[in-house]
Amino acid sequence: MKRQLLTIKRSAQIFGIVALSAAIIAGCSAAPAASPTNTPAGAELVKTVKTDKITKQKISEPVEQVGDVVSSIQLDVVPKASGEVIEILKKRGEKVEKGDVIFRLDPTDKLLQKDLNTVNLKGSQDGLNAAKQNVDNGVADAQDAVTKLETTVNDLQKAYSRVHNDYDQGLATKIQLDQSETTLNNTKKDLDSARRKLKSLKETNSLSQAETAYETALVNSRVLERDLSNLEVKAPASGVLTDLSVEVGQTINPGGRVGEVQQTNPVKIKSQLTEAAAALVRGKSELTFYIPDVTDKANAKVTFLSDVINGQSKAYDLELEVPNPDGKLKPGSKAQIELTKEDEQVVPVVPSLSIVREGGDNFVYILNGDVVQKRKVELGRLNETNQEIISGVKEGEILVVSGQHQLKDQDKVKVAN
Repeated sequence: MKRQLLTIKRSAQIFGIVALSAAIIAGCSAAPAASPTNTPAGAELVKTVKTDKITKQKISEPVEQVGDVVSSIQLDVVPKASGEVIEILKKRGEKVEKGDVIFRLDPTDKLLQKDLNTVNLKGSQDGLNAAKQNVDNGVADAQDAVTKLETTVNDLQKAYSRVHNDYDQGLATKIQLDQSETTLNNTKKDLDSARRKLKSLKETNSLSQAETAYETALVNSRVLERDLSNLEVKAPASGVLTDLSVEVGQTINPGGRVGEVQQTNPVKIKSQLTEAAAALVRGKSELTFYIPDVTDKANAKVTFLSDVINGQSKAYDLELEVPNPDGKLKPGSKAQIELTKEDEQVVPVVPSLSIVREGGDNFVYILNGDVVQKRKVELGRLNETNQEIISGVKEGEILVVSGQHQLKDQDKVKVAN
């Protein structure tokens, strides 16, 4: 039995060797396969590709960003005077206009100060008038004295001339001539002194003290009028009085915050954007927004988009301004901001499989006649099998969608039916 099995194994081995040898002989005797060296001289190998026209399609829905609705102005209500609260005219939550009186302080002390200053003002005015009269009288007296002395000097000058003539003729003594000259010179000195006194009276402000007292009283009057007006604490802006922490009978001091007014017409919508999102907004003056289940879509004015990133939030600050006459937009609510419009979503697209990637660059092949051009492209958004092309090709050009991986720039091709 063992001998029969051994015989069978040897027969199988021999059959395998014979079959392998026959296959090798058949391969060696077969006709050689076609090769490029067998292509007729001068013939060009034309590659077959499939193509499609580049079109514009909607790549996605408008890009949205969440924003916070805030009041356009938040101003503190700060009293500028101290006193006891005697009347409250506005309540928290009420709408106010700029300048509306919110509450009043007791004016009694300020009114007493005003009455006292009125007395001081009248007294200082009377003192100034009297001082002016005295100055005017002094100047007039000095002017009269100068005039009289000028006349006297003139008369003495004539008398001296006569005495001098008489002396020359021997009709007057030397003593008489000297006395006449001395009298004339002394009177001239008196005239010079009178003139200096008159000049001093004219140039010196002897009213300064009286004028200072009167001007001080005038300034005090204006200060007291302002203090009295500050006893009416008014709304610093138009809006809603969102906070008020005073009670009748309470004594308050100036400079402390006692309330807040928020301006809600218009309101602002604030958001923070990534660099890519900020790039979608730059150059736009308006954006569309809506609040789900509250408002329909509407336009909002772009009032601010930062040029540099916020160091704390690591984002770009965006602010929109929206009219809110009906108060429908409530500070604290969330709004959806559309960074792009519907028509911005319709862009040139190509099948993502038609893109040839080499290193960090992306290329496609465009058919021009029977020759292909290799184009470098900038890619945008991806939507399933379609890829947005930002630059490099345009709508209507013929794109190679199959067979592109076997191509080189300026290859000739034929398009498969």
